[in-house]
Amino acid sequence: MSAQHFVLNRTGDKMPIVGFGCWKVDAKDAEETVYGAIKAGVRLIDGACDYGNEVEVGRGINKAIAEGIVTREELFVTTKLWNTYHNKANVIPCFEKQLQDLGLDYVDLYLIHFPVPLKHVPIETAYPPSWYQPNGTELEFEASPMHECWREMEKIVESGKARNIGVSNFNVQMLLDLLTYAKIKPASLQIELHPYLQQTRLVEWVKKQGIQITAYSSLGPASFIQLTDDGKTAAPLLSHDVIAAIAAKHNKSAAQVLLRWSIDRGCAVIPKSMSIERTKANIDLFDFALDEEDLAAIAKLDLNLRFNDPDSYGLGLPLFC
Repeated sequence: MSAQHFVLNRTGDKMPIVGFGCWKVDAKDAEETVYGAIKAGVRLIDGACDYGNEVEVGRGINKAIAEGIVTREELFVTTKLWNTYHNKANVIPCFEKQLQDLGLDYVDLYLIHFPVPLKHVPIETAYPPSWYQPNGTELEFEASPMHECWREMEKIVESGKARNIGVSNFNVQMLLDLLTYAKIKPASLQIELHPYLQQTRLVEWVKKQGIQITAYSSLGPASFIQLTDDGKTAAPLLSHDVIAAIAAKHNKSAAQVLLRWSIDRGCAVIPKSMSIERTKANIDLFDFALDEEDLAAIAKLDLNLRFNDPDSYGLGLPLFC
């Protein structure tokens, strides 16, 4: 059986390689879904302010703890800072709101969701906010430099309320700049990663810096069918002939092959499912590995096709150009 944790820099904390992502889990379902996932064996819960379900996610976590299914120390909880709170005056108040919503004393990992400093929206005006200002139709930015935002993230670590900090949707250029001033090095980078968007050089470079990578949207277009044109038109990876053949070879599902592909590249995964049986299958990834023939076949599927792109949502922000 292969290792089931990554060790994070600085703290030495063990981050589970497989977790449960809370994006697109409806708030009305989140408590029982997260509770059920933990009961099924999940030990990493990945959330965000932007997902609009942190109160309910926290209830699910605390229900599992109260029933003795897990201790708090056995769980690894990740959440994220939204774009409208990058200003140095707003980072900590947002985090405190999130911690209160989760009903926790600390989180294991706090990430900057996107390197996009949007104009602040007060918590009492709209929470969680969106990409636009209330009643707005265009993005509005503010002068909130990343080095000031990162220093506030470091203060949260120093307070003991976040054990580790990191980033999401950053490229090498953004990371390189951050590493020049960071007192506390990012522990993790979370990025879109699947056979249609393999980002091989980014993965290699980031890992060389001692930063762990978490892959999101591991199943490719499946989560984006109702969100973007590419999500509608891309051939589903879950039924792709190449993936199906590898799945049959290993007597596994297509989803298990797609998740194992990231693990074999040294990346954690955070799949979401509303089905307990699929959640159990999603964490049952450590009794097989893809061989060189499998990896070579999947390498040929790379299209540099990104689904989670603000530009694809009509926001007019070509963030990844």
